[in-house]
Amino acid sequence: MKLWGYSLLLAAGLAALPAGASAADGVDVASFVKRDAFVDIKLSPTGEFYAASVPAENETMLVIFTREGMKMTGAFRLGKNNHVHDFHWVSPTRVLIGMAQKLGSRDQPQLTGEIYAMNANGTGIDVLVGYRVRGAGAGTRIQPKKVEEVAAFLVDDLPGDDKNVVISVQQFAADAYTRAERLDVYTGRRNQIAIAPVRNADFTTDHQGVVRFALGYGTDNVRKLFYRAGEGKDWQLLRSDAQGEGIDHPIGFSADDSIAYFRSEQPQGPDAIVAFDIANQTRKEILRDAVADPDRVIYRRNSNTPVGVFFADGVPRSEFFDKNSPEAKQYRSLEAAFKGEGVRITSETADGGLALLRSWSDRNPGDIFLYDNAKKHAAHVISRGSWVDPEKMAPVRPIRLKARDGLALSGLLTTPKDSSGKSLPMVVMPHGGPFGIQDVWQFDSDAQMLAQAGYAVLQLNYRGSAGYGRAFRLAGQRQWGGAMQNDLTDATRWAIEQGVADPARICLYGASYGGYASLMGVAKEPALYKCAAGYVGVYDLPMMHSTGDIQKAGSGETYLREWIGSKEETAKVSPTELAQQIKVPVFLAAGGEDQRAPIAHSEKMEKALRAAGVPVETLYYKTEGHGFYVDEHQREFYTRLLAFLSRSLGGRTAAPAGAAASTGAK
Repeated sequence: MKLWGYSLLLAAGLAALPAGASAADGVDVASFVKRDAFVDIKLSPTGEFYAASVPAENETMLVIFTREGMKMTGAFRLGKNNHVHDFHWVSPTRVLIGMAQKLGSRDQPQLTGEIYAMNANGTGIDVLVGYRVRGAGAGTRIQPKKVEEVAAFLVDDLPGDDKNVVISVQQFAADAYTRAERLDVYTGRRNQIAIAPVRNADFTTDHQGVVRFALGYGTDNVRKLFYRAGEGKDWQLLRSDAQGEGIDHPIGFSADDSIAYFRSEQPQGPDAIVAFDIANQTRKEILRDAVADPDRVIYRRNSNTPVGVFFADGVPRSEFFDKNSPEAKQYRSLEAAFKGEGVRITSETADGGLALLRSWSDRNPGDIFLYDNAKKHAAHVISRGSWVDPEKMAPVRPIRLKARDGLALSGLLTTPKDSSGKSLPMVVMPHGGPFGIQDVWQFDSDAQMLAQAGYAVLQLNYRGSAGYGRAFRLAGQRQWGGAMQNDLTDATRWAIEQGVADPARICLYGASYGGYASLMGVAKEPALYKCAAGYVGVYDLPMMHSTGDIQKAGSGETYLREWIGSKEETAKVSPTELAQQIKVPVFLAAGGEDQRAPIAHSEKMEKALRAAGVPVETLYYKTEGHGFYVDEHQREFYTRLLAFLSRSLGGRTAAPAGAAASTGAK
């Protein structure tokens, strides 16, 4: 394990940082901004190799190791702002790699649609599809790879075929139509096998690799699901979001391809798992939770046959369509062994003999175990954050409350370790997004850092968040500064009523939309909060219609109009227009290369606050994007944030640089 961890760090070019508890006189910021040892790890089909995506300062690379001896055999990286987004073993010795780019640590990765491949021994690195593909040169008639600017994504790795996969391909044009192609993973040769009848489509294949479903949307953002009976058959519209009842998301087929399974949005309440009998065109609901959406699908080994799902509302839990299935029994055994933690099989060998397990909790970033199915034995491989001592971290508990209009809300409450949990200074930390994002029960470095500073941390999945059904998400539509903001206010008052929060010591802190909500919170409720911190936030909503990266596509313009509001509407709920209502100190941080929330938002907010006589501090880095990458910039931001909060709430500040090294922490 030590060799593996050391090799990963060496491969990524990362320097070892001090281990992770707080120093006696302050919080060890460095241990909380230290990058995870890996993002994802997968076992090869024969169990001979591990492949792992490893984060560096502003990129993510892929490394391959032998399972026996932990010898690194290959590495792949593209440089600054390029990130390995996903990867798949498509044969015992070949990996397909999907790429993304992002300019800041808080960015959602922008998928480039490039597909690269590499052999397990580090040879055969090639770009198969994408804008960086180059031709074979003048005078060469045979061009195995198409030279075209397209975005491609893996649809089906075709488990019985080590040479080919099915991919989706879309032109680099706003809201283009999508085609399905068969890709040779060695030569890059592509052959078209289907064209979607709808723009921006995702495909679903059956067990024979035949494309059967296409789900997409046009510039109107109306989602449509099409079905076809087989190769070369006509597409039929199966369901449309225009009907007002939501859409079906295909998730796989039964082993004989007679039943298709959907994650089906409902008019009210959480999504359901539905079995669709293809011959009879009939639907049957087979699994639905009373509160939460299915979070992740569990598949039978080496197939696209779904057998169960995970729910992420609180401590993760699994549910199965057949409670007596081998998969259900296996998970019951694993969940008993890892009681109180989340546990998930992330990859398996083709014969099912070995599997990689991931376990995690609110106080542990996660561990990877190699599980021998025959011996029922799990051996530790690596920790995501070996410098974190779970025993010194703060507990996180799921909470439920009612909004003022009766809507049920869920969230998370972190309280400092060994505290009474009562009359605490509190930081309300709204998530970014805001739509389709969910705060889930897991290790959150920001929340844990704030807890070590002595604060309770409240994270609310306000209306519009993911995880609680279509109607809950739609309830946030055009509610920036409205009902979504009221939810945060109601949750704050709930924490006061529960005796958790000291009503005289509460602040707001968030990033992106969370920065907006923090500034709107102190504008709408100047007597409730003592300060607000906004990190890479948006504060002038009309500006979103003319700057940033959302409005560039037709569907993006529709999104802004339908989900946020017109320029005239949003001006009324822009913090830049409400600075006179803010009566407490504000801290703003932003990056000059931010395309999602351009720094102009923060600069305009700062100017409005100064004109209103509001105390404001700023931290701007012209070379950073939507969230800071550079280690020293991250440390400076969190050091400044803790000092800012301390002046209003009285919590601990950051330890002096190097002080944590003397703590003797794990």
